[in-house]
Amino acid sequence: PAPAQAGRAPGPPDGGWGWVVVFGAFVSIGFAYAFPKGLAIFFKEIQDFFGTSYSEIAWISSIMLATTYGAGPISSILVNRYGSRPVVMFGGLLCGVGMISAAFCTSILQLYICVGFITGFGLALNLQPSVIIIGKYFLKRRPIANGLAMAGSPVMLCTLAPLNQFLFDNFGWRGSFLILGAILLNCCVAGALFRPIGPGTALVKTQVNEEGKDALKGKTTEDGPMEKKTEEEEGKDCFEKVNQYLDFSLFKHRGFLIYLIGNVLMFLGFFAPIVFLAPYAKHTGIDEYSAAFLLSILAIVDMVARPATGMVANSRWVRPRIQYFFSFAIAFNGACHLLCPLASSYTGLLVYSSFFGLAFGMVCAMLFETLMDLVGAARFTSAVGLVTIAECCTILLGPPIGGILIDTFGDYKYMFIKCGAVMVLAGTFLFIMNYYNYRMLAKEEKERKTKEEHLKSVRTENEGKINWNKDSTQDGPELEPLRENGEGVKKEMNGT
Repeated sequence: PAPAQAGRAPGPPDGGWGWVVVFGAFVSIGFAYAFPKGLAIFFKEIQDFFGTSYSEIAWISSIMLATTYGAGPISSILVNRYGSRPVVMFGGLLCGVGMISAAFCTSILQLYICVGFITGFGLALNLQPSVIIIGKYFLKRRPIANGLAMAGSPVMLCTLAPLNQFLFDNFGWRGSFLILGAILLNCCVAGALFRPIGPGTALVKTQVNEEGKDALKGKTTEDGPMEKKTEEEEGKDCFEKVNQYLDFSLFKHRGFLIYLIGNVLMFLGFFAPIVFLAPYAKHTGIDEYSAAFLLSILAIVDMVARPATGMVANSRWVRPRIQYFFSFAIAFNGACHLLCPLASSYTGLLVYSSFFGLAFGMVCAMLFETLMDLVGAARFTSAVGLVTIAECCTILLGPPIGGILIDTFGDYKYMFIKCGAVMVLAGTFLFIMNYYNYRMLAKEEKERKTKEEHLKSVRTENEGKINWNKDSTQDGPELEPLRENGEGVKKEMNGT
């Protein structure tokens, strides 16, 4: 390339190797989202083994999910510094180590550490880079690519639910954890597919003397900052260095704040129904494999809903107002939970699982697309990190609060009602505030255009005055007699 363009990252190719990257993200995102839900198959047996309550056993999934989301800023910083590929591969290694270590745990506290923190942190290093790199490879087809990548979660859940039950029946929960740890190492393979766009490293060389010595002008990577530290960078304080990777000015962005508040509220009831669906079915007297099949039904419908939602969201009717579609999906999800207590038979639970899978897939397919629509691709990496660290608190508290309700009332219906009411409230909030945001954006755009037109008219008027003054002061034939008389007066005043 020309020297002026050396090291410059090319634009999104919207295809090509990008589809291989989507497959890698499909695997990585699938494990990150589905694995905490698939572990619910073992909860009833682990609860009996350690003699714990529903709320105590629910902390395993809560800590894992909260760590996955809470470590988002760390993951974003590592992606900005080293790129997506090494971060995902290291995350896959952590996942395997965490689950293999969990197979030797002798207390519920050790499970919190191995499954919750270690495996959860590994899943965080899989989730964020997979979402970020899709934005680098796609622009026009980004909603479709996101929908296909997010479909990894239902596919993995559909596979893991019966697989976990089969592993438990044949190897027990300890042997199952060993095998699952080996399976999670496939995230390393998925991360290896995340090839940087264009050349990995571009060197710009310049002549510094007559002998022809070349000096290193600069060195840039695909999605990391310049490796060469300047004196200016070394003089930055800690906050400025962190702000280089996480853009805290996003907290002044109106659309980002609306998205953040709505999502923090939504996650208070988002994961608890999935965590307790299989135990609820077993509680009503349904056998283990039929209870696991409910998660498979949910995952199969979810599998179809995510890419379909991506296509609908990419249409010219929906994409300009995708925030409204996202709000509807959240409220629809909550309505399903509110109606769940009416499903008293296995057939009713199958119907509930189908509608829940549809609503869950719609939300997940647009979860990151709506954020990128608000803040843009340039600030998306920082936005993901800041959103996930804020969401981890409600993700951590959601399932344990549901477990406390079950322990207190001895009935699952209050947990489902709580989750449904919270999600309907979140969807309503987002719909109203996004309407307000769109109105304000239209008003600001109108004021900006009016101001530009006013400045343009003032500039034109000033240019006209300047041109008129220039024309009136030009030397013309009619000014010659006045100039000669003036010179005569000056000579008489000087005595000549």
